[in-house]
Amino acid sequence: MILQSLLRYYEILADDPESGIARPGWAYVKVSLIASLSPEGELLGLIPCKIQQQRGKKLAEVPQLMLMPEPAKKASGVRANFLCENAEYVFGLDTKGRPERTRRCFEAFREKHLRLLGPLEVPEARAICRFVSRWNPDTAAQHPLLQSSLDDLSAGANIAFQLEDGRLLHKVPEIQAAWEADREAGSSTVRGQCLVSGELRPIARLHPSIKGVQGAQAVGASIVSFNARAYESYGRENGQGLNAPVSEYAAFAYTTVLNRLLADSAYRMRLGDATVVYWAEAPGTAYQEVSQLFMNPPMDEGGTNAVQDTATESMIGRAIGKVASGLPVASAFHLDPNVQFCILALSPNSARLSVRFFLRDSFGNFLERITAHYRDLQLAHAPFEPEVFPPWKLLAETVSPASRDKSASPLLSGAVMRAILTGSPYPESLASAIHLRIRAEHEVSYYKAAILKACLLRKRLKPSDREVLTVSLNEQSTNKAYVLGRLFSVLEKAQQDASPGICTTIRDRYFASACANPSSVFPTLLRLSMAHISKAEYGTTSYNRIDSLLGKLEVTDDPFPAQLSLDEQGIFILGYYHQNRANYAKAEKKEEEQQL
Repeated sequence: MILQSLLRYYEILADDPESGIARPGWAYVKVSLIASLSPEGELLGLIPCKIQQQRGKKLAEVPQLMLMPEPAKKASGVRANFLCENAEYVFGLDTKGRPERTRRCFEAFREKHLRLLGPLEVPEARAICRFVSRWNPDTAAQHPLLQSSLDDLSAGANIAFQLEDGRLLHKVPEIQAAWEADREAGSSTVRGQCLVSGELRPIARLHPSIKGVQGAQAVGASIVSFNARAYESYGRENGQGLNAPVSEYAAFAYTTVLNRLLADSAYRMRLGDATVVYWAEAPGTAYQEVSQLFMNPPMDEGGTNAVQDTATESMIGRAIGKVASGLPVASAFHLDPNVQFCILALSPNSARLSVRFFLRDSFGNFLERITAHYRDLQLAHAPFEPEVFPPWKLLAETVSPASRDKSASPLLSGAVMRAILTGSPYPESLASAIHLRIRAEHEVSYYKAAILKACLLRKRLKPSDREVLTVSLNEQSTNKAYVLGRLFSVLEKAQQDASPGICTTIRDRYFASACANPSSVFPTLLRLSMAHISKAEYGTTSYNRIDSLLGKLEVTDDPFPAQLSLDEQGIFILGYYHQNRANYAKAEKKEEEQQL
């Protein structure tokens, strides 16, 4: 299913002349340097070809993507690429303290180019053949033209070639034809039915590497591979790819289009240890652009302050309005809601890639589920806090601020994203992790309260419990856990009024106990509140609020229960947060009136 969807997407792009997708035998490669040669094969210099690209808030220099002959799949052996390689192969420059292996790398590079280009009579082919024939790898480390680029060369930068007049060798038609002919000659002689396309074609023994998955090997990793007898079928010993026959064309197509998606930061996102990519089975990029804004709304890297992207917030707000009205979300963007849309999450696993999840559904369905997720998270908040926040921020709330590794649990990340995209209940482990952080940090932030509200909304709760899962304070509710949460907030406010600027409040000492075991804490807090009320300048206001909330608790119905369930604790926390926001909203309104 995954490979079939990727193959379909490759063929859609291949039919679109504006897509620029690589044809079979070619691939986009990151190139940092271009070696300039004279017609006699003399090295004239190394020309940097990196480009500037926005990375977060900074401009960074990154290698340029060039359409080159498809690189060979490498593991531990020596295999030279054609016309684009690193310094170990091109110059025989030993950067890792392995002189014998480096010598073999250069000889493999020289042999390949003499074999493919030696018969050609074009100046570009003669220049590179003379270069590899005359170059002395023993003096590479001391060569003056390499000194200024040693840092890039030592880091494994790829090098392409051009003549001194600027003609790039990989764009010469005769050289391209030589590469195509050699590739055809080396094609697999084993033909079979491709499991992806169903066609009879040459079967790929090895699939091209997939690069760009966060945490995977730099040389690339594989989704499909067989490298030990234990994984091979009977009669397929040492056949590797023959155990799951995929044609050379299908293997090239799915890896090419997947590498393209992984290389473009606009169509991928990081979630825990997984890298998520998405695509629509339609030409153009309109579907991906809308999905990027929904799945990963802009926010700064620290996650403490939202980027004030009012356009994105407005767009998601309109989408939430469409859902509330029962209208299709996709209609707001003039896109076809029936177009098939795919979302794939990949995680590193040594030399292989693990599939965290793969989902395929209509674009409209995905958009409505993501919008429903943001609707569930809606909660009253301060003006400087974002209306919507991305999934990575949601997961970041489950990690301790003191932790060195800021990544959320991989299993939790996958389960949460699957719940968002399928509209199913959030995993229980999400609410548990948020409760754990609240107990440890003694603070109920906007993000944590919003997450607990969303988790509760997708559960089967009693009507009396669901009535408090609102955006802002529900003053009429008599839900016991909700009222107790509000009461704790009012008691804390009374203490703050009595001792302005106090560093440690009852929240730091009693919140966890009050949330889980109200009967053991609230009698003590109510006694303390009398002292706070008598000391505060406006203690009467706090007294009336406390009296009003106590009046909502039935004396005959165990007003302070011995314990609350985890769901009731979530409602308690939401009541506490709602009351806090109501307190601050009144203070903010009072300040505005004074300024006017």
